[in-house]
Amino acid sequence: MRTLLGVVLLLLVGILGVGFYQGWFLFSTGSTGQTSSATITVDQDKIRADEGKAREKVEEFGQKAKEKAGDRTDKVKEPERRP
Repeated sequence: MRTLLGVVLLLLVGILGVGFYQGWFLFSTGSTGQTSSATITVDQDKIRADEGKAREKVEEFGQKAKEKAGDRTDKVKEPERRP
């Protein structure tokens, strides 16, 4: 159970790190006199744009793999069935 919790925590930290690096999350602080505040902003438009770019790249990679595999699958013949 501890291992599972550790893995989940590690994944969460990884996602947050990538999010800050990509500009999906912004953290800002401010203070006025005796009061201080911290704000986390989530840029959903940036996340959606990056998701679209990633989807296009994955589809492009899949298309290239399919084209490469297409040449090899044409050469394979189905085995004859014997009664």
